[in-house]
Amino acid sequence: MIGFSSFNTTRETGLAAQACIEKIQALADQSHAQCASPLYTMIDIADRLERDPQTSKNVWVVRSNQPPGVESSPNQTQTHTHTRISAWPLRFSPQACASEKPLLYLTSSATSAELCALSSEAAQRGIVCNDIETLSSVWPKGAHPWVPLWLAANPQCLPFDPASGAEARAIAIAALQSLYVEGSDGFYYMALHDEPNDFTGPMSNHSAHQAFKGMYKISETVGNAEQPKVRLLGAGLALRSVISAAQMLREDWGVASELWSCPSYTRLARDADSAQRWSRVHPDVPRRSSHLRECLNAGNSPVIAVTGYAQHVVDQIGAHINARFVALGADSTASMPAEPTPGQTVDKRWIVTLALRALAEDDKVPQVYVEQAMQRYQLQ
Repeated sequence: MIGFSSFNTTRETGLAAQACIEKIQALADQSHAQCASPLYTMIDIADRLERDPQTSKNVWVVRSNQPPGVESSPNQTQTHTHTRISAWPLRFSPQACASEKPLLYLTSSATSAELCALSSEAAQRGIVCNDIETLSSVWPKGAHPWVPLWLAANPQCLPFDPASGAEARAIAIAALQSLYVEGSDGFYYMALHDEPNDFTGPMSNHSAHQAFKGMYKISETVGNAEQPKVRLLGAGLALRSVISAAQMLREDWGVASELWSCPSYTRLARDADSAQRWSRVHPDVPRRSSHLRECLNAGNSPVIAVTGYAQHVVDQIGAHINARFVALGADSTASMPAEPTPGQTVDKRWIVTLALRALAEDDKVPQVYVEQAMQRYQLQ
């Protein structure tokens, strides 16, 4: 079924998506929008698209993340005609098949089997929003270990891990444009946490565009030009630990940091891989660049990339970075917790210590700093 859709993309499909985009852009101007979590932002977008008479007829919202013990109201489909707990009815609806509409899928799916069934149910198109990170789990980000592997390996899926509501909104807008205005195939996936955004500011249009490409700079160097410097990358809720680590590096060790948010390591890796393949078969013309190289290959400071998933998610980009590279994930420094825990993040103390080790290996700081950090932060 990959690449197949039972819905017909028409001119009305693009107009419906554009109406949704304009509504979401209008929501961004509201005062509460800049501090909302990714989960709140996407639920708010879904609710408002359904309630607005101008957009309710232009979107399909499928909610399969009902809280445990809460049954759907028998009047739900009468009150909200586009809200369903399954996308399968759309496949057999003459109205749906006549003209495709944007599909927003809100789910709590912890395994790749569930996600595979869901994506097939949605005919491999749409925007899938998964809130499992908000639930207690022994797995990083609430996802079974196969989930990030499935997301990275599935060519129909473009996965994102937004750190803030602003990032989630920017990704949703760009996904609507790509899927339903431009007619691209596939579906977009967002892992959503419910922590308020108190660690990044409003996004410019330029930052929003770069976030959709996989990464954007959230601050210039934290420190001064004379200090040794590292470049810190973070995705999703792990970005909060990265920002805290930058402060510790500056205050405790006199190390400056350049901060980047990376909503999609997978998109960065795919883009860089594609550019590399193109350059390999076109040796007689200038090498094709990639967004990752344009962002990071101008300097030689160590790059420390952090994810709330397992380390292999970040390892995808390592081959394309010329500077010393350190990948850090939930499995990099410790075993999984014995008890279920919501909102697990990578320990900021390890980010600091591994950044110091990378600098020491480049002879930018004394090796003794690493030993002192291990003792100071009780990591031994």
